[in-house]
Amino acid sequence: MNDKIPVFFDGKAYVVPGDLTIMTAMEYAGFRLVRGCGCRHGFCGACGTIFRVKGENKVHFALACQTQVQENMYVATLPFFPLNRRDYQLEELTADHTVMMRLFPEIFGCIACNSCTKSCSRELNVMQYIAYAKRNDLAACAKESFDCVGCGICSARCPADISHPLVGLLARRIKGKYLSPPSAHNKKRVEEIATGQHDAPMAEVMGLSKAEITQHYNTREIEV
Repeated sequence: MNDKIPVFFDGKAYVVPGDLTIMTAMEYAGFRLVRGCGCRHGFCGACGTIFRVKGENKVHFALACQTQVQENMYVATLPFFPLNRRDYQLEELTADHTVMMRLFPEIFGCIACNSCTKSCSRELNVMQYIAYAKRNDLAACAKESFDCVGCGICSARCPADISHPLVGLLARRIKGKYLSPPSAHNKKRVEEIATGQHDAPMAEVMGLSKAEITQHYNTREIEV
């Protein structure tokens, strides 16, 4: 058994193995996580967490599923981080210079304090992709924000109330639909599906048992 360390969850002291993540340490301590646990692999951003370590004033920001516990770590779990969602239909938008101004005008209130970048659980340059959005460089904004998991910690720290993850998401959607070249192989596959070319193989797979599907998956040909 690995050495155990003292930690604090919601103000209560626990002793947990030191090699656990915050999420698994909470479960070890008896917490039953039914919300905010998401994918558990750092992709969905559902487990955005703030913590501090005894003796330090600094507040840290992290994903609970990816961050290892530290001795005398104080973890505060919050129900959600604020994101101000906007309603739009992608088909009705264009990549013109007004799209960000119309949907996310608050980005022009950015004071370049860099709190968003400093608090990003994925260490992205959030302030930079907001700057790209302000000057309507949507392709650059999409690229800079590509690894965003949408945890929203940056928005919780923003004095201008910007919903940074949603700005990046809009840029990536517009880039994918209007700015990137069409994907020929994707169009071809969609046509194949529409004409029923894959109906028989799909019916065959649907008729397999769990053991057969597992075997089929484990012996699949992997592209390199």
